[in-house]
Amino acid sequence: MKDIIVKSLELIHPLSDALKQWLTVHLKERNLTKREIFLTPGEICSKISFITEGLLRSFSISNEGIDTTVWFMKEGDVTISVKSFFERSPGSEFIEAIEESTLFYITYDELQEAYFLFPEFNIVGRILTERYYILSEERLLGIRNKKAKDRYKFLLKYHPEIILRAPSQYIASYLDIDKATLSRLKSKL
Repeated sequence: MKDIIVKSLELIHPLSDALKQWLTVHLKERNLTKREIFLTPGEICSKISFITEGLLRSFSISNEGIDTTVWFMKEGDVTISVKSFFERSPGSEFIEAIEESTLFYITYDELQEAYFLFPEFNIVGRILTERYYILSEERLLGIRNKKAKDRYKFLLKYHPEIILRAPSQYIASYLDIDKATLSRLKSKL
């Protein structure tokens, strides 16, 4: 499984044999059961994880107890609480496994070590950061100030696997609609 991660990183930018070996030694596996919480608010995110199997979601709970899904992460994605990880500060979100999931991770300190020891890994990091920043902007623009139907169409067009795999209450929460509206949209589209 570590080889899958190394190969996918190498598709971003060529990796030296030394870096491949370093990753093979330092990547650690974590298996999550369905509904297992990977990160809680107030905790400092100390790991950057690569998902090889499963589906996770990032969510927050308001003071009124409202659960709001922020995003979903699946195979091939990186999961991290960005602000918490890079600022080394307590986070404000939960990360939960929706399905049984397998992650491989390195710690913040190990990431910094890899950047220092292997200059090519800085390029991989920059390209991944750019990709995720673009995805974040696309998600915002895809659902901000849009009608419920258009938000659902955006998700259906760009992330159909989420509609197939995530429970309706999480999809409705992400789209900021109720489950009944989601059900109507699914039946129409």
